[in-house]
Amino acid sequence: MEKAKLDRINYLAKKQREEGLTDEERAEQASLRAEYVAEFRTSLRGTLDSTYIQYPDGTKKKVESKRS
Repeated sequence: MEKAKLDRINYLAKKQREEGLTDEERAEQASLRAEYVAEFRTSLRGTLDSTYIQYPDGTKKKVESKRS
C-alpha cells in the first residue's frame, strides 16, 4: 500500500479519537482499511499455504483457508 494511503489511515484514526469524523471521512476510512487488510492477507497467503499444524500426537494438518 502506498505511503500516502497509510498516512491518511493514520490521520483519520487520530482525528477520529480527537474530534470525530464526518460521514464522508468514515466511509473513506472504512474503504482504506478494507484495502489495507486485503493487501495484508494477500501478502501472507504464500506463507499460510505452506503452513502445517503439528499436534502433540505427532500428526500434522495443513492450515485450511477461511476465505469467504
